[in-house]
Amino acid sequence: MAPMTIPNIITIGRLILVPFVIMMIMQQRWAAAFVLFVVAGVSDAIDGFIARNFDMRSELGSYIDPLADKSLLVSIYVSLAVVGAIPSWLAIVVVSRDVMIVAAVLLSWVMDRPVAIKPLIVSKLNTAAQIGFAAFALAANAYGIELAGLEDIAMLAVAALTVASAGAYLGGWLRHMSA
Repeated sequence: MAPMTIPNIITIGRLILVPFVIMMIMQQRWAAAFVLFVVAGVSDAIDGFIARNFDMRSELGSYIDPLADKSLLVSIYVSLAVVGAIPSWLAIVVVSRDVMIVAAVLLSWVMDRPVAIKPLIVSKLNTAAQIGFAAFALAANAYGIELAGLEDIAMLAVAALTVASAGAYLGGWLRHMSA
């Protein structure tokens, strides 16, 4: 068994934070939820920096880091929708993309045609938009921050990037499966 690395320990800590962020959202303790979300984001940057710059990349880390990121984002979008802080349709779009990707990967494994998922530019932009909007939604509730009516534009941008990212992954998966 490979030794546990510092980045993996940090990532596991981020996974452990997820239920606490969700609990804070459900209790509408917005400042605490925002702070925990920022801590999770900073931990993601730190574990990645350490892994890359101190040769601490690991197979475990390659699986649990995206798992921690997706667990946090999906959970936040669902929780924000449940308490009415964002529209349900936006949470459905965000969650549906990730469910589609996971289902496609699992199906390709079951069919003995495993597909490698590589981050695409559109998916990186999508993740940045999702993180930014989640941070805004938390901060808006915690500190009364407003975008002067730009919230709808930001939501539509998140939705459009999420759909574009899903389409790009689906297209790649279809090409892989039909090759």
